[in-house]
Amino acid sequence: QVQLVESGGGWVQPGGSLRLSCTASGSIFGGNTMGWYRQAPGKQRELVGGITSGGYANHADSVKGRFTLSRDNTKNTAFLQMNSLKPEDTAIYYCILANSRGDYWGQGTQVTVSS
Repeated sequence: QVQLVESGGGWVQPGGSLRLSCTASGSIFGGNTMGWYRQAPGKQRELVGGITSGGYANHADSVKGRFTLSRDNTKNTAFLQMNSLKPEDTAIYYCILANSRGDYWGQGTQVTVSS
């Protein structure tokens, strides 16, 4: 089993920044991908981006140039740096870890962008 703990959500004004963290523990295994999804009220969950254990990252078109994924394998932690935040980025952000055993989800952290 894998446990994921997210942190870093909160409220920010438009144009502001937040950094989310996701720390994994348990049966992580070396080859895995960590990523983030988000779900806004009344909308389907959507992929924000993912990053492999080798450091290859991809980002959804809606966040390219504003959000940056990174990870520290020594700490089993993935980061989502979010800059130039917009009201439409408001959502619950969920961390995910995918390995050979399956997909594991965090509990989610709320991000609210408003003035």
